[in-house]
Amino acid sequence: MISVSQLTKVYGQTLAVDRISFEVGKGQIVGFLGPNGAGKSTTLKMLTCYLPPTSGGATVAGFDIFHQSDQVRQQLGYLPENCPLYGEMKVEEYLDFRGQLRGMDRETRKHRIGFVAERCWLKNVLRRSISHLSKGYRQRVGLADALLHNPPVLILDEPTIGLDPTQIRATRDLIKELKGQHTVMLSTHILPEVEAVCDAAIVIAGGRIVAQGTPDELRAKLRTEARVLVECKAPAAELEPTLRRVSGVKDVEVLGGGQYVTAAVRPKDGYDIREEVARTVIQRGWPLREVRLEHATLEEFFVQVTANQAMAKTASSEA
Repeated sequence: MISVSQLTKVYGQTLAVDRISFEVGKGQIVGFLGPNGAGKSTTLKMLTCYLPPTSGGATVAGFDIFHQSDQVRQQLGYLPENCPLYGEMKVEEYLDFRGQLRGMDRETRKHRIGFVAERCWLKNVLRRSISHLSKGYRQRVGLADALLHNPPVLILDEPTIGLDPTQIRATRDLIKELKGQHTVMLSTHILPEVEAVCDAAIVIAGGRIVAQGTPDELRAKLRTEARVLVECKAPAAELEPTLRRVSGVKDVEVLGGGQYVTAAVRPKDGYDIREEVARTVIQRGWPLREVRLEHATLEEFFVQVTANQAMAKTASSEA
């Protein structure tokens, strides 16, 4: 549904987006992740035809963003990070105006305004001026506008910014409900958001894509971050060397002391050391409280790959 090939954007001497390529399949929800300044918003503005690319290209629903921008816009619902709204208009007036711009007839506009007002929790503010709404409500108006013409593709740039925790959860539920009916590209730097709603994630740093895959696939790439936590009643000075002798153990770090000691044990690739670790502790006569495998989080993966990209960029600039 979205196909990007060698897409590049240069501002003066600044390379904002550097030859990125990716695909988003029909009906998928894909997270677009990256730190501030990574090139996320620039990429989305090119996909939505607000900015022309310097080189490369992309298609949305089969239409080219450079040569068929009018058709692309018809297929898109776009929620920018800072949603521009007409503050002097009432919510209902604004949505009706937006429907007219999209060529929707009166009956269709009335039906769709009622639908998006219900889905975006706006029914109680339809007759209020947008300028009198909180930031969270204005964000909901922007989301309602993006959904108004029932587009096959939705591009959402930080859709939960300014919302309270209850509204964030409700917005995530709404995005999940859109799966299948719409293809959704969701830009965010909130990692739990991606894990909660996305089928796949694309990580961009320094204008380049540094990783992509499902959240589980991205976590699996951090094999060195997986570790076994062991909590037992043992002398800390004896626990560490004892666990280091267990077959398949790569490293041991004692995290806490006291009556019960916790050790973080990192396995070598391909080893599941939990049974052997538990057996070793019990054989030493140390009361065992817990043996637990702690998986790498998506946040840890995100921090590592973006840090690696930043170091690589610094090294290349110094060379």
